[in-house]
Amino acid sequence: MKKLAAAAIAICMASASYTHAQGKDGIGVGAIVGEPTGVSLKNWVDANRAIDAGVAWSFSENPSLHLHGDYLYHRFDVLSAPELKGRLPLYFGFGARMKFKEGNDGRGRNDHDALLGVRVPLGISYLFSDVPIDIFLEIVPVLDLVPDTDFSFNAAIGARFYLSNRR
Repeated sequence: MKKLAAAAIAICMASASYTHAQGKDGIGVGAIVGEPTGVSLKNWVDANRAIDAGVAWSFSENPSLHLHGDYLYHRFDVLSAPELKGRLPLYFGFGARMKFKEGNDGRGRNDHDALLGVRVPLGISYLFSDVPIDIFLEIVPVLDLVPDTDFSFNAAIGARFYLSNRR
């Protein structure tokens, strides 16, 4: 389990290095609070698209390690807030999540098996103009496919600090 988490972080960092080398916007590192709660990473691919990942702890059903990765598209033309200096995009996308097997107390679906599912994140973020920080709020329908089919939601707020200029 630790090796898989380390591999996910390494992939995000490698893609961030590639993006930074291409002169793109860079990677944000921060926290996500809600379901799940943990570390959030975001790597901007271009002005409208990004790859998002989370290494977090899920508190629903059986508490356990939760990993997710999403491909996001941002719409900067939907909301207008002229009084704000920063940018206020809506975003949506698709991705996957894995919730690892935890304890065997009979309270949750992942007592005996890890859960693997599809995510469809929908959110809003605020990208500050003066500092390399963004904040976000998202709701994420999740369709678990393995070991059985089930539908649930994740919802969280978060913030990230960008390690390189994202403008």
